[in-house]
Amino acid sequence: MAKKYKVGYTTGVYDMFHVGHLNLLRRAKEQCDYLIVGVSTDELVQKTKNKTPVIPLEDRMEILKACRYVDEVVPQFNKDKIAAYHKYKFDAMFVGDDWKGSELFSKCEEELKKYGSTVVYFPYTQKVSSTKLREKLQLPANPTVVKIEKTESEKKQGLFARLASSFKGLLA
Repeated sequence: MAKKYKVGYTTGVYDMFHVGHLNLLRRAKEQCDYLIVGVSTDELVQKTKNKTPVIPLEDRMEILKACRYVDEVVPQFNKDKIAAYHKYKFDAMFVGDDWKGSELFSKCEEELKKYGSTVVYFPYTQKVSSTKLREKLQLPANPTVVKIEKTESEKKQGLFARLASSFKGLLA
């Protein structure tokens, strides 16, 4: 069965990956042949949300690369969706309907229409969000980040690649 769009694009922080993220990615992939996922950098999250992600960018990107619905993962350095369109040439941008009517996406819809692209809104998963998880875990908005260096053995064995691969098995 042919899908409605050839190339799809979506973005997010994807901190503390949860079923809401999975629902968005699954729905997006159902509608496009190739799904590109932009992941907000730690700096962008700090600047726009005044929060520090719990999971560092590299790890969030690895988790998404392991998801079977995702074809390509790219860092998102800013919220300029039109610049992203010019770079990735997507037919549709997929977002949660919590963004519908926002200034950012109202302008985005108008501009993308000029290029033959569109914004597709999916129902927001109400029961879970990274913010709700943070609150439940009683995590501060800007936790102290502790960088744990990999041992030589872990580097050689590709521990993080193995973890991402294991995660893929859970999502399959």
